[in-house]
Amino acid sequence: MLAIIKTGGKQYKISKGDKIKVEKLNAKEGDEVIFDNVLLVEKNKKTEIGKPLVKNAQVKGKLLKQARAKKVEIVKHKAKKRYNLKKGHRQYYTEVEIVEIKEMKNLK
Repeated sequence: MLAIIKTGGKQYKISKGDKIKVEKLNAKEGDEVIFDNVLLVEKNKKTEIGKPLVKNAQVKGKLLKQARAKKVEIVKHKAKKRYNLKKGHRQYYTEVEIVEIKEMKNLK
């Protein structure tokens, strides 16, 4: 079974047992997370595409950890002007393990 979900402004292709890193969610470690924005569901070579979302479809996941990604460094330089700028940023993320893709009634 396969699904495409949308969270944090991004889309993720997932299946049961996958571990994905998404934008930070407001939940604690070990909590159950439900994704309602399901764009596509595929089961037994039958595909249901949402317009824009698939009705009655949910993806359940277990929150594994909240963390920060590796530092991304930004460097700006202007030649012959003595201008150098170096900045860094660490983005927060949430790691989620997909537990279940809830089936729809019309896909059996």
